[in-house]
Amino acid sequence: MSKQLRIDFVSDVSCPWCAIGLKSLEQALERVAPEVTAELHFQPFELNPDMGPEGQDIVEHISEKYGAPLEQQIQSREQIRQRGEAVGFTFDMARRGRIYNTFDAHRLLHWAESQGRQHALKLALFEAYFTHCEDPSSRELLVRVAGQVGLDTTEAQRILETGEYADEVRETELFFQRAGIRSVPAIVINQRHLISGGQPPEVFERALREIAAQADAPLI
Repeated sequence: MSKQLRIDFVSDVSCPWCAIGLKSLEQALERVAPEVTAELHFQPFELNPDMGPEGQDIVEHISEKYGAPLEQQIQSREQIRQRGEAVGFTFDMARRGRIYNTFDAHRLLHWAESQGRQHALKLALFEAYFTHCEDPSSRELLVRVAGQVGLDTTEAQRILETGEYADEVRETELFFQRAGIRSVPAIVINQRHLISGGQPPEVFERALREIAAQADAPLI
């Protein structure tokens, strides 16, 4: 008998390890199917909630935020590229020059869940930023990507222009912050088991099998 899990994938579209984590999780879910299936929900987390509309040079940003010298950043980029390649995701680390505010992207993702297209939109936004080096804060880009995954572009434009779902996104962000989420990706299974970071598929597979064998009832 198949057992279904709830997975809350807390992440930001400008987080490379979140893209790696999602692709790894997808592979793990393929391995455990059909014995274990998942209801996947993408939850908002902003790495840079105060980022201005113009964004910031990525090297400058990482130096200021984490104190990482250029040589260390170059090594990290290569590690990310290799990890992405291993799970079937392409990072163009050479051309990605800026980091941006992602709040509008999270608002659109909130709406996309009600349309059954949240997973597709999340992947498309990762690809837009990390593979094609596009600006995820651009409303023109967001509307275009929404259309590419089958969402109504007129409605997407209206949502972005009116500020709809801003309160819902803020409330959800606060909920997970109060639950102790300080870094992403954070994968919460059945509202009680936390897996942190862009783990390899084997780690997710083992966790999914172990959790599925336990009691289903969530604590919250």
